[in-house]
Amino acid sequence: MSMTSLGVSTGFMVGCCVAAQIARRVTKKFFKNEEGLVPTLFYEAIAAAELCACCFELIIVADNFGVAAYAVYLFLLTVWWGKVWGDASACPYTHMEDMLEGKTSLKEVALRTWAELMGGCCVYRIVQVFWWFEFAETHQGRAFEDCNADLQVNPYLGAAIEGFATLLCRLASKTLNEKGPKFCSIIDSFIGTSLVVAAFNFSGGYFNPVLATALKWGCRGHTNIEHIIVYWIGACVGAVVSVPLFKLPYVRNMLLGSEYKDKKE
Repeated sequence: MSMTSLGVSTGFMVGCCVAAQIARRVTKKFFKNEEGLVPTLFYEAIAAAELCACCFELIIVADNFGVAAYAVYLFLLTVWWGKVWGDASACPYTHMEDMLEGKTSLKEVALRTWAELMGGCCVYRIVQVFWWFEFAETHQGRAFEDCNADLQVNPYLGAAIEGFATLLCRLASKTLNEKGPKFCSIIDSFIGTSLVVAAFNFSGGYFNPVLATALKWGCRGHTNIEHIIVYWIGACVGAVVSVPLFKLPYVRNMLLGSEYKDKKE
């Protein structure tokens, strides 16, 4: 494939990031109280739309330019999102973790998840229109073709892969947040991208129920129940387990080392 096609994909993803940033600025100006629930839902929907729009295009990149190109773009995007999303996560299990720690309510978890699903799923129509114009040869026929699932293993094994990888991602993020090393967000993005690439040929490496649903719900290759088992139950269980696991003295000592011992003393 030509570099022009890669340039079109790059331009689309950059455009999505710029549009999302403008939407955040507009939301900030419209709502005086940024701490309220309504603006929070808007920020979650915007983040989810930005995430899913870019990842739709990343499918094009992976299919035509390989997993290495996909990994580079995902890493750069993840670093960017870490800098501009603020408290938004575009991922429901982070709110489930907060609920377990008493930081939020079940109602807010449900509303944030709903906002993320709306943003992530609705943005597909914008992506579809862009593909329909076929500015690049890599977009030919993609706007209305049937999608195929990325799950290449047994659904229960897929759920285990998504769950275990999500667990590792969350433990890494918690460790980095507590230790606060230089280039923390870059290290976190590198770990997340590496795990995505490792799981890419098995479950797709989504580690985010909203992203998986927006991109692969109803695709050929798994039933809707199997989709829920792999991408919702698997990932959410992995994230939820990370909360009590990270509090275990042995785990904290292993991940935080001498810093944890000093704090304990």
